[in-house]
Amino acid sequence: MNTLRTAMLLAAMTALFMGVGYLIGGSGGMVIALLIAAGTNLFSYWNADKMVLSMNRAVEVDEKNAPEYYAIVQALAKQAGLPMPKTYLIDNPQPNAFATGRNPENAAVAASTGLLQRLSHEEVAAVMAHELAHVQHRDTLTMTI
Repeated sequence: MNTLRTAMLLAAMTALFMGVGYLIGGSGGMVIALLIAAGTNLFSYWNADKMVLSMNRAVEVDEKNAPEYYAIVQALAKQAGLPMPKTYLIDNPQPNAFATGRNPENAAVAASTGLLQRLSHEEVAAVMAHELAHVQHRDTLTMTI
């Protein structure tokens, strides 16, 4: 359902862009707008997750440099039957977490240092379970784009 919702969102934005292109440049403007929209949609599909992580200055972590956080995500992903997502840490005192990626195989989860410092182990696990639920239900594609 979320894949269909994302496709409809992109189609609506493309149609709007084509309408503006038609108003500005007639049928030629509409074709140019279609090409630009298609390129933008493809770029967003493949790169939006990387841009979101970069904008938040997220740093990928593993079991060596964030063992407790990584273990929580790893255990929850296994329990949910999901591939292990890339796991990121954001150096920010504000508690925050999010999931991103176009599908479960290319997913990433991120949490801020503020979240990890303020919440208990169980609370962090609950937050990350919520983020992994977004991955499992394919909400991340719609949210990211």
